[in-house]
Amino acid sequence: MNDIFFVGFNQYPKLIKNKKWLIKKRTQFKFENENENQKQIKQISSSGRFSTIFLFENGKAIEYLNENPEKIEIENIQKVTVGFRNEAILTIEGNVFTKGEDINPKNLNEFINISSLIEDTNDRIIEDIVSGDNSIYLLTSNQNVYGIGSNEYAQLGFRF
Repeated sequence: MNDIFFVGFNQYPKLIKNKKWLIKKRTQFKFENENENQKQIKQISSSGRFSTIFLFENGKAIEYLNENPEKIEIENIQKVTVGFRNEAILTIEGNVFTKGEDINPKNLNEFINISSLIEDTNDRIIEDIVSGDNSIYLLTSNQNVYGIGSNEYAQLGFRF
């Protein structure tokens, strides 16, 4: 198992139970319900208050919204990204699943597949994703960038 150590603010607390605010000394973080398939971490993404996601080598992920881990029910995950108010997941097949305040305001905790929002079929191969504060960006194999989310501060290019 990868060793994970935590230092800093744990205001909500998101990762370390019973340790609020500033954690001044290095504290080891361990996964609850650890199993054989979750031994090698491939990627970690965290931002703001929303959540922290751990992606494992086997293509599965765990999300920490508060103190409790939740398994993400999406298979073959290639990359995860967490913004201030959103999350995005890229699968090996090139599908992008997102959730968050500016993506799906009716159900903040439900991942929706936004891959079909790209209308140009020549641009459907999504190679990378990144979360901004209130938006998510998709990079396609044709080097085009698509954005989804809030445009309040012109995150998506132009302010209307």
